[in-house]
Amino acid sequence: MSTNLTLIVTASTLIGCGVYLVLERSLTRVLVGLLVMGNGINLLFLIAGGRAGNAPIEGTTPPSTMSDPLPQALVLTAIVIALGTTAFLLAMAHRSWQLNSNDDVQDDVEDASIRRLAAADEASDSHDLATGGGDDDPRVEEEA
Repeated sequence: MSTNLTLIVTASTLIGCGVYLVLERSLTRVLVGLLVMGNGINLLFLIAGGRAGNAPIEGTTPPSTMSDPLPQALVLTAIVIALGTTAFLLAMAHRSWQLNSNDDVQDDVEDASIRRLAAADEASDSHDLATGGGDDDPRVEEEA
C-alpha cells in the first residue's frame, strides 16, 4: 500500500498556511485560516483511510475490495462542524465591523496592564516572593 506524496505535501501546506492565518488579529483571516486548516486535516483523514475501493455494502462487495467508511464519516462530520464555526465567526466579524469599522481582535484589559507594568519595569509583590527578590522578602535572611 503506497501513499501519494503529493497529497501529503498538499495537506501539510494547507495546515501550515491555516495555522499562519489563525495567528493573525483579523477575524476574517482567522476564519479563512480555520477553513484552510480544516481542509488540510480532512485531506489527511482521507489519506489515512487507505486506498480507494468499492462501496462498503455488505453482500454486494467482497470485503477485500471495500473502502473504509470511517474516514469518510469523520470528514463529513468535520464539514458540518466547520459550517457552524464559519457561521459563528462570520457573525462575530460582522458585528465587530459594525461597532469598530474593522474586524481586528482587541487586546484584553489584563494584557494591557501587564504590558504597562513590564514597560515601567515594575514587579508585583507575588513576583518578588516567587523569585526570591525584594527588600522585604521574609525568606531572605541576612548573614551576620
